[in-house]
Amino acid sequence: MKYPERFSNLPEYAFPRLRSLLDQHAPGGEVVNMTIGEPRHPMPGFIGNVLAASVAEFGRYPANNGTPELLDAIDAWIARRYGVSVGPDRIMTLNGTREGLFNTAIALCPERKNGQTPVILIPNPFYQVYAVAAVTIGAEPVFVPATRDTAFMPDYASLPDDVLDRTAIAYICSPANPQGAVASRAYLAELLQLAEKHDFKIFADECYSELYRHAPPPGLLEVARETGADPERVVIFHSLSKRSSLPGLRSGFVASGPENMSHIRRLRSYAGAPLPQPLQRVAEQVWAEESHVVENRRMYQEKIDDAAGIFATISDVSMPEAGFFLWLPVADGEAAALKLWRETGVRVLPGAYLSRDVNGANPGAGYIRVALVAPKEETQRGLIKLRDCLYV
Repeated sequence: MKYPERFSNLPEYAFPRLRSLLDQHAPGGEVVNMTIGEPRHPMPGFIGNVLAASVAEFGRYPANNGTPELLDAIDAWIARRYGVSVGPDRIMTLNGTREGLFNTAIALCPERKNGQTPVILIPNPFYQVYAVAAVTIGAEPVFVPATRDTAFMPDYASLPDDVLDRTAIAYICSPANPQGAVASRAYLAELLQLAEKHDFKIFADECYSELYRHAPPPGLLEVARETGADPERVVIFHSLSKRSSLPGLRSGFVASGPENMSHIRRLRSYAGAPLPQPLQRVAEQVWAEESHVVENRRMYQEKIDDAAGIFATISDVSMPEAGFFLWLPVADGEAAALKLWRETGVRVLPGAYLSRDVNGANPGAGYIRVALVAPKEETQRGLIKLRDCLYV
């Protein structure tokens, strides 16, 4: 029986790979799971009432692009957050941002760019759906290091012109997963100029945008407005998973220019999976309410502040600007994760599992990713064990 070869070179996904590394060994203490970025803070208290009031709508096919009320709520949130008036016709709801980051590449990436195989630029490390989207559409993924030397953002401008001239899409993630770095306004403006010069689109994964420590991170949409960039260059993705601690709701959105959105919506009408109508009703209320977001952010800020104190004497460790991951330097990520598990029971993810080898080097190999999603006391306990095991 034949199977497609286009997926044959995909490495094992991060979490099955982690289980293969760790699960043959007994934990060295009470298990503290700090691997997956699944928010565990309380979800907004009004969810149950909204869901109960709309449960009969499970008996209807859901609005394909989003209910008018949900699109209006998202549009209003974009205006409050970024000072940009988009309009509901330039927004589509998503069944989680992963769906959008994948399907939007299918909808917008041409089969050829300047008569050649198109390139999709991907920061390295990266969220793994970026790579599988490129492979699915027959594009060439080009993995660009996002390391301490580049402020943990990919330096796409350093690529040769022949690569940039074939580029159709450039993914960025700001705030970044896993490093917690934030793209500055200057970085985003320069990337928009690069996209204009070489005629490509920017896919901005901004799902951690509300989990910042000090100042709200700039968004690509607002920088595009400030610089007068073509709205068709800009495709943004947001989610309620992190902002509102609702990963199980699977509610996000994509927004872009009108021509892009016509292609994105057309593909959804044929092959998409719209969010069930009662869940859209919940999302309408969640996008419109901010007090729970403020509290959610405060809890993450407190845990990062705790981490800063715990690692205060470790010179190589720095705290993230945003998000809820620590990106901790070690000699070898796999060896460190295994040692930590066997000696303490703390479970973390080797950074190499989020990166690809390029020219014999993996920019994540010397790191571990630590998720600060557990309750405060559990997080503190895990971080102290981690510090004492790996750094003291």
